[in-house]
Amino acid sequence: MSAALNESQREALIRKLTALADDEIILAHRDGEWTGHAPILEEDIALANIAQDELGHALLYLGLRSELDGSDPDRVAMFRKAAEYTNTRLVELPKGDWATTMVRQFLYDAYEALWLEAAAQSTYAPLAEVAQKALREEKFHLQHTALWVERLALGTEESQRRTQKALEELWPYTAQLFQTVEGEAELVEAGILPDIAAVRVRWEALMVRHLQDKCALRMSREAFPGPSRENHTEHLAPLLATMQKVAREVPNAEVW
Repeated sequence: MSAALNESQREALIRKLTALADDEIILAHRDGEWTGHAPILEEDIALANIAQDELGHALLYLGLRSELDGSDPDRVAMFRKAAEYTNTRLVELPKGDWATTMVRQFLYDAYEALWLEAAAQSTYAPLAEVAQKALREEKFHLQHTALWVERLALGTEESQRRTQKALEELWPYTAQLFQTVEGEAELVEAGILPDIAAVRVRWEALMVRHLQDKCALRMSREAFPGPSRENHTEHLAPLLATMQKVAREVPNAEVW
C-alpha cells in the first residue's frame, strides 16, 4: 500500500527525486564522453551501457516527479540552467583519465546501490517499485567498477599511482552525496525515504573493505559537506551547454 502524501511531503519528494535524477543525468553525460575513446572496445560498450542505464534511472525518477507535479521529464532535463540543477559536484567534475572515471563511478555506484536497496522498502509504493527495478542494474554497475578499481590499484606502478591520485582528488566530494534536501527528515520519518545517515554508515564500511583492505589504497577519512546542491563548479555550465544544445536549438523536435 502506498503512503498518502501531504503537501509538504509532496514538495520534499519532488526535490529529492529531482536531485536523484540530476546526479544520474550529469554522470551519464560524463560517462558518455568516453564513447569511442575507452581503452578497449569491450569497455567502450560497457561504459556506454552503464551511461544509458543511469539515464534510464533518471527517467524513472523524473517519471515519479511527473506523477506528482505534471512536469515534463524532457523539459526538466534539457531546459534548466546550471543554477537550477541540484546534482552533486562529484558527478559534474571532468571525466579525467580512466582511473578517475572508474573510481568516481565506483564511489557513486556503491552509494546508489545501497540507497536503492533501502528505498526498495519505501512505504511509497511507486518509489519502492522504481528502486527494485533500478537496483538490479546498479548491482551490475557496482560489480563492474569494483573489479576495475581493483584491477587498476593492483596493476602496474603507474595504474596504482593514477588510482590513488583519483581517490584522493574525488574523496572530498563524496560527502555531498549524503546531504539531505529540505523536508527529507519528514519523509524518512514516514518511511517514504531511507535514512541517508544509515546508508552512509554502510557505504563507508564498504569503502574500507574494498578500497583499503582489498585494493591496498590509502583512504582519507575526511570528506567535507561542501556547499548546497544548488552551488556548482565551473564545469557544469559547459557540460549543460553541450548536452542541451540540440534540444534548445530545436525545442519542437518531437513533432518532426
